[in-house]
Amino acid sequence: MRSSFASLALAMLFASVSVPAIAQTTPEDAPGDDSEIIVTAQKRDERQIDVPITLSAVTAERLKEIGVNDLDELSNYIPGLNIQEQSANNPGIVIRGITSDSGSAQESPRVTLYYNGVDISRSRGSYQDIYDIERIEVVKGPQATLFGTASAIGAISIISARPKEGFSGALSGSYGNFNQYSVSGHLNAGSDTLAARVAFAYKRRDGYVRNIAGSRSVPNQSPNGVDQDDLNGQNQLGIRASVRWKPTDDLTLDIIGTYDRQRNPGTAFISGSLPTTAGPANPFGVAELGGSPFGASVLGKSKLGLTRDVYDVNATLTVNFADDWVLTVVNGYREFNSLEVFDADGSAAPFLEFAEDAIGWQASQETRFSYTTDQFRGSFGFNLFHEEGSQAVPFSSEEGVYLQCAARLVPGLPCVAPNGVVSSLGATALLTRGAASFLPYSSLFRNDGDNDSYSVFADATYIPTPSLELTAGVRFLIEKRRSGYFARQPNSVISRAPLLPIVDTAGQIFRAEDSFKAILPRFNLLYRLADQLNAYGTVSKGRRSPIVQLASAAGPVPAITSLPSENVWNYEVGLKGNRNGISASVGVFYQIYDNFQVTIVEQGRAVSRNAGSAKNFGVEAEARAKIIDGVSLFGNIGYINAKIDNKPSNGTFANNRFRLQPKIQASGGITIDREIGGGLTLFATPSVTYRSQLFFEVPNRPLISQDAVTLVNVKAGVRFAEDRFEIAGFARNLTNKRYLLDAGNTGGAFGIPTFIPAEPRFYGVEVGAKF
Repeated sequence: MRSSFASLALAMLFASVSVPAIAQTTPEDAPGDDSEIIVTAQKRDERQIDVPITLSAVTAERLKEIGVNDLDELSNYIPGLNIQEQSANNPGIVIRGITSDSGSAQESPRVTLYYNGVDISRSRGSYQDIYDIERIEVVKGPQATLFGTASAIGAISIISARPKEGFSGALSGSYGNFNQYSVSGHLNAGSDTLAARVAFAYKRRDGYVRNIAGSRSVPNQSPNGVDQDDLNGQNQLGIRASVRWKPTDDLTLDIIGTYDRQRNPGTAFISGSLPTTAGPANPFGVAELGGSPFGASVLGKSKLGLTRDVYDVNATLTVNFADDWVLTVVNGYREFNSLEVFDADGSAAPFLEFAEDAIGWQASQETRFSYTTDQFRGSFGFNLFHEEGSQAVPFSSEEGVYLQCAARLVPGLPCVAPNGVVSSLGATALLTRGAASFLPYSSLFRNDGDNDSYSVFADATYIPTPSLELTAGVRFLIEKRRSGYFARQPNSVISRAPLLPIVDTAGQIFRAEDSFKAILPRFNLLYRLADQLNAYGTVSKGRRSPIVQLASAAGPVPAITSLPSENVWNYEVGLKGNRNGISASVGVFYQIYDNFQVTIVEQGRAVSRNAGSAKNFGVEAEARAKIIDGVSLFGNIGYINAKIDNKPSNGTFANNRFRLQPKIQASGGITIDREIGGGLTLFATPSVTYRSQLFFEVPNRPLISQDAVTLVNVKAGVRFAEDRFEIAGFARNLTNKRYLLDAGNTGGAFGIPTFIPAEPRFYGVEVGAKF
């Protein structure tokens, strides 16, 4: 199987198909198929074909062509990348089967998300809208010397558009079904010495899952309660201000400030077993999620949904201070606070009502010296990173409802009756023999993280002949990780014990800390086989930091579960070719893991476990070919066989596939951009994306999975008046395919898994103007 896939990928390359348009240093309005491809994945400007690692990168113009407006949509077109956005507060970013989505402040991420050169990987603070950007680069494989310690398996680098000389601007808007509308734009002004740019984007859309809870017009269980919003909607605003100061050709200072805000309605956690007033449980039907009747006082607000604010500022100084020497200093500060209220049981019952109140801030500083000659390129420097954060999870329920739904204490009384009536609301009166009819219950647990990382790194490339480049690099790091934990878990009146199986800390905040060291190397080779045809190989080590996982045990006393670092060795070879509008790349990798870390949900709390050893074999190929002027074909495919080893020592995790990773992922389409006369230019990009079955959890269960999905997307329109104006139509999921975004979730830990339906067909029109 491995041999046949490798042969197929190599055949694709030498058949002279080509990779999709990658990032280039052309003006922002340049056509997406420009062949002069320049990237900065190795912290210097170089052609993509000359980079001895596997990477994909997409320009702003290419994003417009394929109709991508959010980061999760991009993953449909990048092999080996998957982004699952349950909400802006909980994105699951997956590179080659490795997921980074834990909200715990005690854990470190595995996939680095960079924004203008600064690590923003902390899950609850990482979401970043992609308006007015220059490019996005997706780097695959461990790259510790380039992207820091969190790049255990890869990195996503978002680079915003920089101020430039002159006066220019753009404004665009859209409207579509589900009352979706957006407006975005930018204004740029300045000279070659000092320039500034302001950009913004506002996006709003009603939820695509009807929520009947609290409705005055539709029969439901809470007609006098809070009228909950429809679910899985969007309400976000992003504003960015940038300044570039370049007093000489040898000095450039960029300062960028960003504000990101979400006020999104709730996430559609729909029960697969508990019916609604409108009918039997159906993940693709209406929802009846009423939340907690005490939401405002216990959870922070009465309506389900997300309130999130992110503030970010970074400054990059580049100085050419001597012949062949460059100094780059990058400083960053990011702060976030988010409150998300969610109904974890997926029904009208006030059973599992939670919120997540996450706050945090981080600061970083990196200094890098680079030296370049014809036969040698080298860099060295240091990085300082500090973060503090907490994740508090308040819980609200009604005692009789909880005990009946969780333990069926009253024979014959269902949690929710077949007609949708919350029968368990009568359990309290029966269990207390009429002494009480309603007993509200609330509790809370919180984890804290205070982490420091100090590292030094060096990277060197030797060029003995014009055909050969040899690279070696290493990062040495020291980490100090401090964890905190607090739990308030009062006894239930009925059961005389906490409802959640979590031990109260008796008002104490437990603390634990530890320090760690690591050495992370990488070795790369680039060989020029012929003009515009290069081969590369790489060996690199990735690492996810050890976890000082702190909770509580009976006593109460601290319960420390320290997980060792997750280590991976990555072995990779590939080819890249580009000639006469036809180009291609293919990479084959093999990865060996030890102490593979998995996240599971236990009693409403996400915890990490050591799943043992794992292996991952994959092939990734990207292709693009120019057919005639203004018409090109594109396509890509990824085969990734990522599994935990089938060994008895790996326990229940043995022989399970990595979560959120399909074995096969592919996309293809055609891009048209041609003048049709009368000053009009026609553009269109229809595309098809495919993803094979994936599992949402480990251990794998067929119920908690999604079968293969094929989606059709299209964007088409016209430009006129020397391309200053455009009108376009778009459709995503054109065939209205029903499929799941996620399954299991918190409800799954209580035996009632919930399901989140993915986006249905979205369509609309866009208009834009630039000057």
